[in-house]
Amino acid sequence: MGIDDARYLLTRTGFAPTPSEIARYASLSREEGVQLILAGLRTTPQTTPPKALDDYVPPARMRTLSEEERRELNRVQLREKGMELRAWWLGEMLQTSSPLTERMTLFWHNHFVSSQEKVKSAALMLDQNLLLRRFAVGNFGVLLHEVSKDTAMMLYLDAASNRKGQPNENFAREVMELFTLGEGNYTERDIKEAARAFTGWTIDPATGLFEYRHRLHDDGVKTLFGRTGKFDGDDVLDLLLARPETAQFISAKLWHEFATPTPSQADVDRIAVALRQSRYEMRPALQALFRSDTFWLPSTRGALAKSPVDLVVGALRSMQVDASDAMPYVRTLRQLGQDLFAPPNVKGWPGNDTWINTATLLSRKQFLDRLARSDRLGVGLSGNAQMVASDKSAVVSDWSGTLFAAGLTPAQVLLAVPPVEADARQSGMAGLRALLLDPAYEVK
Repeated sequence: MGIDDARYLLTRTGFAPTPSEIARYASLSREEGVQLILAGLRTTPQTTPPKALDDYVPPARMRTLSEEERRELNRVQLREKGMELRAWWLGEMLQTSSPLTERMTLFWHNHFVSSQEKVKSAALMLDQNLLLRRFAVGNFGVLLHEVSKDTAMMLYLDAASNRKGQPNENFAREVMELFTLGEGNYTERDIKEAARAFTGWTIDPATGLFEYRHRLHDDGVKTLFGRTGKFDGDDVLDLLLARPETAQFISAKLWHEFATPTPSQADVDRIAVALRQSRYEMRPALQALFRSDTFWLPSTRGALAKSPVDLVVGALRSMQVDASDAMPYVRTLRQLGQDLFAPPNVKGWPGNDTWINTATLLSRKQFLDRLARSDRLGVGLSGNAQMVASDKSAVVSDWSGTLFAAGLTPAQVLLAVPPVEADARQSGMAGLRALLLDPAYEVK
């Protein structure tokens, strides 16, 4: 497929490729490249989560603590362990052999939104992250059922307080608007009836795990979407999966994530057909997307703005920066507006051009400028720990040597479209800095 196609495919399906990855994929056809990416998918993380994140305190134990002990526990969970959790996931994004797995995990994190700010447990957020990864490119229907009973999700959307006679409509509304059908494809009556169906879903106070309590469930007749029966929560989820709007909604979000901000109806339909025919398996849907002629059009390249994760993880990966300590980059992501495990609201991060404004653009460029001047450039993934750190020419020479061995130029590795201001022929540290600060580096 050549260098440009290889860089494009790897950037859209991951965060940003290394020079050696580009060289490897350049010799493949587009179809071979897509199949190789899908063949390497994971269901578990490559790096081990910190053991300190395992100490979830269930509700029964929480009630035995004093008010001061609760405040201290929340402080530790939100600050110290929350940051440790973020650093672990950022490290996984950098080290994984399957960037598409992590991109899809992030995609679902922004689809099935919950936040540590409300959940108040790094352990529960880790459990949810592992769940999203396990089904990242698995079956959406199974994932929908599983995440609906996930403790972090139940706490975030108040599902655990849903009782017969006092139904809480929060989860029922969001599962329709944000998880399946999309806005405008349901009625207020549907929400009320679904909320009744979800009654009885709660959390075991002793374990903190999902529990169904029949005495709290409204087992009366309910009517949703023209169907009538004594539906429970799982029945409602199956009814939602049977609606054609669900496949359309998920397909449009996938297109927005991987291709362009505004998909054509034909592109959405193609993916939706693959979803429905496979009973919501994600692999066929992604294959339909990546095989689309529109996905490979020149006009599609550069059509998406880089998210903070794209910018930070992509820069570290493509320039092989030593990021063994991920904590500083966690703080960078927060500064740039994408605080992992803490989306701004139930709708998640809106994405694309909303990432860039007068404030964040300056911060983005400051990060890239610092990176271009870093002594750690070119020693992370390349493993060249013997380089003289204070010698800037050695820094650039080390990375340039990697590029030369792969037959690439810096612009071919870093840019999705031709530079706007920088001279792609310029070499050395000045040339690298110019490419990173060029407006073309802000898109993918």
